[in-house]
Amino acid sequence: MLKDYLWIFFISMVPLVELRGAIPVSQVLHLEIIPSYIICIIGNMLPVPIIYLFARKVLVWGADKPVIGKFFHWCLEKGEKGGKKLQAKAGRGLFAALLLFVGIPIPGTGAWTGTLAASILDMDFKSTVAAVMLGVLLAGVIMLALSLLGVNIFL
Repeated sequence: MLKDYLWIFFISMVPLVELRGAIPVSQVLHLEIIPSYIICIIGNMLPVPIIYLFARKVLVWGADKPVIGKFFHWCLEKGEKGGKKLQAKAGRGLFAALLLFVGIPIPGTGAWTGTLAASILDMDFKSTVAAVMLGVLLAGVIMLALSLLGVNIFL
């Protein structure tokens, strides 16, 4: 059983899958709901400070490298362009926009993407972590509800 909890912990740390995939897996493995939810949240939030503090620096560092430079430069441009667009639409509601971006479980959104966008937008660390944490909690509740209702999210 500990092995199953470790599986969902590590699944929730994987980019793009995150707890959106780990919570349904926990229910397929017939794990208890509350411990699964907590473990998935911890696993999903663990990379957030590292992403915030280092992802942009790594992209800037690699932007002028021969093999990876074009891709890293493209990531920076795309992130900055998308971030500015989000900021223009959200205005002072950037916190709420980030929370909803992370919290609504659709492909391409989540803690990894939201944190990277926040770091590119130069959102402060505390606001970023708070918005992402609330978004992860919201996504977890939505995924739990869908899993308990028997909605097949793997289609």
